[in-house]
Amino acid sequence: MNAYRAFIVITFLFFFGGTLGWLLELLYRRFLSPANPSRKWLNPGFLTGPCLPLYGFGVVVLYILSMFEAYFVKVDSGGIVHYAVMFFVMALAMTAIEYIAGIIFIKGMNIKLWDYSNEWGNIKGIICPRFTLIWGVLSLLYYFFVFPPLDRLVVWFTEHPWFSFIVGIFLGVFAIDFAFSVHLGAKLRKAARDIDRRATFNMQNFQRFLSEKKLSKFFTPNDDRFLLTARLEQLEEFIRRSPDKVNGNPSAKKA
Repeated sequence: MNAYRAFIVITFLFFFGGTLGWLLELLYRRFLSPANPSRKWLNPGFLTGPCLPLYGFGVVVLYILSMFEAYFVKVDSGGIVHYAVMFFVMALAMTAIEYIAGIIFIKGMNIKLWDYSNEWGNIKGIICPRFTLIWGVLSLLYYFFVFPPLDRLVVWFTEHPWFSFIVGIFLGVFAIDFAFSVHLGAKLRKAARDIDRRATFNMQNFQRFLSEKKLSKFFTPNDDRFLLTARLEQLEEFIRRSPDKVNGNPSAKKA
């Protein structure tokens, strides 16, 4: 297979996996996600169109691992140990892809598309053991049920190169969608920064106004007696006072 066909096949696998992953995420968020109690249809991911690059890269990597499993897994070919090692390798590969994607979005775009902060053993809220296990299960489902027909589809695809123009269309639409989504994200971040800057500026003006009108002491007291907690404690002490203290004889005993 020459470089051009290899590129077309990888692009085809990317869009196949991205579309399949988008469908899975769409159904999960609609019917199972605890973050969507109203059970609305939510478009998953960063892009506008039906494609999740995380799953696209995942399918490309899983396809390569499945095609060359003899090079990656050299124990108990076709046996339980072989499949256990494949499960482990695929789960780690998908977790690594998830981690890299999370870092790219957080560091490069200041966007966190998922958050595992409440999960045990999580790393920066991006990956965690539970979802590594889920990735492993999904990888085995891919290995046994998706890879065989997908491999036949790739063989057919390479035998009909004229079909590559459809991949070209998908690639063009994806490039436009990606550029639009990045631009939209940049505008949202700029708007958020402007709101923060204006809020800070307005607060500074407010504090300056209080200082000029000599009213700041009523809002930022230096004496703890002016704090709300101290006032409440004084009120409680006043309510619980004894009659003797009111009469100015705190040493006398109550009748």
